[in-house]
Amino acid sequence: MAGFRERVNLQIILIAIATCLCIGFAQASLGDRLPEFRQCVQVCKEENCRKGSSGIPLHRRLLLWDCPSECDYICQHVVTDHRLARDPPYMDPIVQFHGKWPFYRFMGMQEPFSVLFSLLNFMAHQHGLYKVREQIPASYPLRKYYVAFAYFGLVTWIFSMAFHTRDFDITEKMDYFGAGAGVLYGLFYTPVRIFRLDDVENPIKQSLLRLWTLLCLALFAAHVIYLTCWSWDYTYNMAANVVVGIIQNLLWSWFSITRYQKLRKPWAAWPGLIVAWLILAMSLELFDFPPLGGMIDAHSLWHLGTALPTVWWYNFLVKDAQEDLAGQRLKA
Repeated sequence: MAGFRERVNLQIILIAIATCLCIGFAQASLGDRLPEFRQCVQVCKEENCRKGSSGIPLHRRLLLWDCPSECDYICQHVVTDHRLARDPPYMDPIVQFHGKWPFYRFMGMQEPFSVLFSLLNFMAHQHGLYKVREQIPASYPLRKYYVAFAYFGLVTWIFSMAFHTRDFDITEKMDYFGAGAGVLYGLFYTPVRIFRLDDVENPIKQSLLRLWTLLCLALFAAHVIYLTCWSWDYTYNMAANVVVGIIQNLLWSWFSITRYQKLRKPWAAWPGLIVAWLILAMSLELFDFPPLGGMIDAHSLWHLGTALPTVWWYNFLVKDAQEDLAGQRLKA
């Protein structure tokens, strides 16, 4: 695609001049609704997409970049560059396109730092899975729940990497459903540990465990069905995950306080400290801002902020299990 960007630049300059001569009533909140962006994409497709995607480098074609998506990407940055260069400046020169900031891609990845930080979280769960398997005996009743927690984490962050690499309908659903499953499983095993519903010798607790398992499965099925068949509602999805997260955070905070008061050991307070860290990390989502350097935004920093607490959390699970096993040996 020789001269691809140069031709688009010339066209957008002419469009911008024409737009400045018109009454400014067509302003929209999202970049993909801007007239200059729409015309830029249209002109780009007409001039460059008749011969397919042969001019696109192989590494981008492997990630399913085609001529129309190349036009969309280039026009996002052309429009953004012109908005930044405007004198007098716009109050908000950088706007979102298709609900996302205009990131600079790297090796075909749309949001490279979100991919990198998702990888860090994946590695944290991978390391945690290794610690649980190596340092908690297979006979310990809660071990299987911690192993499952690790696998949910691995799948969640694989889906996150896929979504931030290329935003398609299927990768978006993978990311949302994977994150929802991971958060809900976190809520599922929290009362299992806190109230020891894993006690096989207590029939009441076993009945409660079965009911709790069925309830969580039903909630996740209802969540997926609602989003898939009824309404792909971003606000609902975020609210559902936040509510589930708040419930388990409150449970772990209470457990942390009572456990520390009983044992007087520093590690017993870790859950409360980890919850505080995660709340601060999640608050980044409330202060969204245009990406620094065109690559790092609040969402990517949120992913960065969850990696170290994950490592810390597995350390707590191991310490807690070892303390539990030591107590059982003393009773025996």
